[in-house]
Amino acid sequence: MAIQKQMDAREWVMLIALSLLWGGSFFFVGVAVKELPPVTIVTLRVTLAAAALLIVCRIMGLQLPRQWAVWRAFFGMGLLNNIIPFCLIVWGQTHIASGLASILNATTPLFTVIVAHFLTADEKMTGNKLVGVLIGFAGVATMIGPAAFGGSSGLWGQIAILGAAISYSFAGIFGRRFKAMGVPPLMTATGQISSSTLMLIPVALLVDRPWTLAMPSLGTWGALIGIALLSTALAYLIFFRILASAGATNLALVTFLIPVSAILLGSLLLGEQLEMKHFAGMAMIAAGLAAIDGRLLSRLRQPRQRLQ
Repeated sequence: MAIQKQMDAREWVMLIALSLLWGGSFFFVGVAVKELPPVTIVTLRVTLAAAALLIVCRIMGLQLPRQWAVWRAFFGMGLLNNIIPFCLIVWGQTHIASGLASILNATTPLFTVIVAHFLTADEKMTGNKLVGVLIGFAGVATMIGPAAFGGSSGLWGQIAILGAAISYSFAGIFGRRFKAMGVPPLMTATGQISSSTLMLIPVALLVDRPWTLAMPSLGTWGALIGIALLSTALAYLIFFRILASAGATNLALVTFLIPVSAILLGSLLLGEQLEMKHFAGMAMIAAGLAAIDGRLLSRLRQPRQRLQ
């Protein structure tokens, strides 16, 4: 059955809630990167989130699937949806502001449209989507501007966030298989986070040698708990529920809503300021996403059709 459709009110409520949770993640990372290296932050994030989800499963009397095919999918999803993008975003935020990172992350739907066209049968490219992708990428070019020729650390930070967006786009398509496998959203969220933990712990021990790091402050621990429990564990429960019912392209629209909360938190609590070109780029990305979604255009056409 085709999954591409317009979302109903319940799915929009979940999408807005998810945007608030993920918008907060950029703020939490902005706090944690001041004291901890990227791989350690990501490892603690997925480890604490996995522990929380495993406790929820235990309370509900649920057990993770034991089939190798399912776990192979968990490891693939963990790599695409957690390890690669989380590490790139945290590293990127050591060079750019959290608000700018959230805006660049909003390009995920643009990449998802392209990936979905080639890898799915029911989320193909349309004229509106193509126009939206072109407008959105023009917005990215506006934000990066002359820095693309300078090779600065800020440029590489922006490229890292775009790399995370590409990884998320592949994850959105890859994650559709769990519905076909009969794996419910809670099991999918728990499995992919647990597999990410198993892959990341050895890497963090080898790369960051966390026993040599200074003990983080209470504020950093609060940020780690927030990003693990709210922006990861709870967020992924909502993420996979929307993915199963509304599809990867609709779900990717959440990245348009994320910058609103991320920019507000970064400005009010971290003292970050964005340039006018960043807001101009965000406006262009928003216009591109509106074209991809198609609902706004269809509503604008309806009064004209009635007048004819």
